[in-house]
Amino acid sequence: QDEIKNGIFQLVWSYILDAENEVNPFAERKKAISLWQKYAILDISEMSTLLIKAAQLIQFGLRNKDALHIACAIEAECNYFLTTDDKIINKSHLVNHLKIIDPIGFIREIYP
Repeated sequence: QDEIKNGIFQLVWSYILDAENEVNPFAERKKAISLWQKYAILDISEMSTLLIKAAQLIQFGLRNKDALHIACAIEAECNYFLTTDDKIINKSHLVNHLKIIDPIGFIREIYP
């Protein structure tokens, strides 16, 4: 997280992240998550190309919100999508040009 704050890594935000955080029942977590938006270099909004890509990902077995998150990362041309959700990680072979990985795996890959 410090490396995002220091500009070493870049964070991308999205409308689906806003939507999910909006219904977060834990006020403290909700606030902590929303504070990260100021560090984002890009904020992806809903658009038709993104919805088409998400629909394709859903066809391959991703859940709706997960597909939207990944479609946003693809739209932003991200190199990595970090998640702790094994259901998403297990579907990572469906996405070209985007490495879906857990945070610990990311650290191990970047700092071997």
